Amino acid sequence: MYSSGTTGIPKCIVHGAGGTILQHSKEHLLHTDLKSEDVIFYFTTCGWMMWNWLVSSLMAGAAVILYDGSPAYPDTSVLWKLAQDLNITVFGTSAKFISICEKDQIRPGARFDLSRLRTILSTGSPLSSEDFEWVYREVKTDLQLASISGGTDLISCFMLGSPISPVYAGEIQKRGLGMKVETWTEEGNAIVGGKGDLVCTAPFPSMPVCFWNDSGNEKYLDAYFRYFPGMWRHGDYIEITRHGGVIVYGRSDATLNPGGVRIGTSEIYRQVEVIEEIMDSLVVGQSWRNDVRIVLFVVLCPGHTLSDACVKKIKEQIRRNATPRHVPEVVIQVPDIPRTINGKKAELAVLKAIRGEDVKNKDALGNPESLKHYQDLGRSLN
Repeated sequence: MYSSGTTGIPKCIVHGAGGTILQHSKEHLLHTDLKSEDVIFYFTTCGWMMWNWLVSSLMAGAAVILYDGSPAYPDTSVLWKLAQDLNITVFGTSAKFISICEKDQIRPGARFDLSRLRTILSTGSPLSSEDFEWVYREVKTDLQLASISGGTDLISCFMLGSPISPVYAGEIQKRGLGMKVETWTEEGNAIVGGKGDLVCTAPFPSMPVCFWNDSGNEKYLDAYFRYFPGMWRHGDYIEITRHGGVIVYGRSDATLNPGGVRIGTSEIYRQVEVIEEIMDSLVVGQSWRNDVRIVLFVVLCPGHTLSDACVKKIKEQIRRNATPRHVPEVVIQVPDIPRTINGKKAELAVLKAIRGEDVKNKDALGNPESLKHYQDLGRSLN
């Protein structure tokens, strides 16, 4: 499998079939409670690890559905209609799709018969508290909404759902069974109730066998085991809550550091993308006058422009629901947000573009042409 390329040139990861099958079986049978009578769907491409994860559902005897096409054509109700027509019981999608449905103010539960739907899985990026609330309000009140998170690196999940546990808005329910996941500070101390790096302190079945053409496993060791010597550092910035849930704040290497305070990018996205005028956003930390300033790029919904009143609204929303440290110093309207083929925001690519540096992993982007706008903006931002 090739990694998505959010942090550099995609890694070519060699996986073992046995460990992956064992891991997927655990996640399907125990974490998702998948049974032979289930119909499981995931909106994914064949190049994303969620395709492999979906196909493994056949081991449980479930019927598998994959949708190849736009999730918004002819409108954002198309996948919900599919759920009705094919009696889908486990509906897999992305946080971005759920956010778009909320923006479009559609009401799947009122429009379609979703009586067989019992579980919604969401991955790709953190799912906001508002999106949790939208699902339970507009889709169905009696289902399990399981935000899940892992990666191509392990072709499975570190954190995911639990069909016997409560759902807390904005949180992933549990760490995976047998996955010794901890939150570590920069000093290498495990903490609960605070933010830090996702570290897995014991081996797990689906660890990569190796990287392709990696003499001496040097790239492999650099990728996971050298930041905290001997421990798997995944590169996510997380918090393990007091009741055992997990909050993902974004990528560790994309965290913002204004005044030396680490801020996860999703902490800002959660506030910005609930504003009705905002369609999409991306935030970076730009080196500025011996410090770091937060620069926020926004895509506005049709018919809106970035007025002074809109900028004020954005900043007040962030200040009121986060902290003054989270408030961006610069807010800029852009036509598009660079994303990987898997739909992940390419924050590091944007940061390199505005610095005037060469972005070497453009092939990993679904819309590489969008970087040109950021390269042009870099001249005025620096």
